[in-house]
Amino acid sequence: MTPPTRLAAALRNQAQGAYCLEAAAELLIAHGTWLHRNDFTGEFITLGRGLADGRWMAIIDWPAAISALTASHLPCSRGEQRMLRLIASIADGIPVDLHDTLTSIDDHNIRLLLRAVLHASGRPPSPQLP
Repeated sequence: MTPPTRLAAALRNQAQGAYCLEAAAELLIAHGTWLHRNDFTGEFITLGRGLADGRWMAIIDWPAAISALTASHLPCSRGEQRMLRLIASIADGIPVDLHDTLTSIDDHNIRLLLRAVLHASGRPPSPQLP
């Protein structure tokens, strides 16, 4: 299993310069669940070296991950499921039902999501963000 810190760095390297990818990577990292699960990282994340500079890069197969989640092949809490769907939508444009997905997200994850939305829109998150 690749350590979560290495995966986080590789995700950041891959996303660099693309607001939505950066936002999704930071949300996935900050959420703190999925990069610690071998059934997610081993199945849906591909690591490789960048051609230009040799840095480690990580790519997530979002359609496959969300298909597995929908088919109950990634057992998790409803909150973890909601967050993964939101991250996939930010990262790869995978449609998400906000009416269902935003229901019952706890305060910590709402704050993380708000930061991600600001980042994805090209606005740096405010330090005053609750």
